[in-house]
Amino acid sequence: MSVALDVLSIVIGYLLGSIPTAYIVSRKKKGIDIRQVGSGNMGGANVMRQVGRREGALVGIADLAKGAAAVLVAQALNVPELWVFGAGFAALLGHNFPVFAGFRGGRGSAAIIGIFFVLAPKAMAVTLVLVAIPFFTTRKFMAALLIGFGLLPLFIWILEGPRPFEGSLDLVRYALLIDLFMLARNLPDLRKVVSTGVAKDIVGDGQEKKVK
Repeated sequence: MSVALDVLSIVIGYLLGSIPTAYIVSRKKKGIDIRQVGSGNMGGANVMRQVGRREGALVGIADLAKGAAAVLVAQALNVPELWVFGAGFAALLGHNFPVFAGFRGGRGSAAIIGIFFVLAPKAMAVTLVLVAIPFFTTRKFMAALLIGFGLLPLFIWILEGPRPFEGSLDLVRYALLIDLFMLARNLPDLRKVVSTGVAKDIVGDGQEKKVK
């Protein structure tokens, strides 16, 4: 029975992550496929720029909730920690490759925030503060996220243990794995920025007109 629950936690995590909130909201509000406009990313930031701020915020909160819910469900099923980590990662995979949207999804930044708000709330809170500083000073959304997520394993090690610098090494390794996945997913965009100095919608303020 325990193995069945372990596997179930992964399946539930993936299905939760696969809910295409950005696609649903943009279709309902504007009748568009959010993957075909702006940055093409199926996430809250692109919805905010192409559809509206309220809709983008709604998508961001929903995507964050998907990541958090995947971990909480796995914990409620009382599966081992490794499977809890797996359920969170499955939600991230679902967001990136959603079965309900032709396996063409977003990059999962909000889902990651949700995952670590459950697993490492203090480290995630500090990370978000650090993300806010470069974002509000430079308006470079993806660059701010990459900086913040890159520092997340360090903050977990410092803040999430019984004493400073005694955080769970398993959780640190998990955060590093998430970082590597995010880097791989964003590598084409980063190469484009480095080689051409463009792609404002990816790392800059994205001054595109909304879809009418």
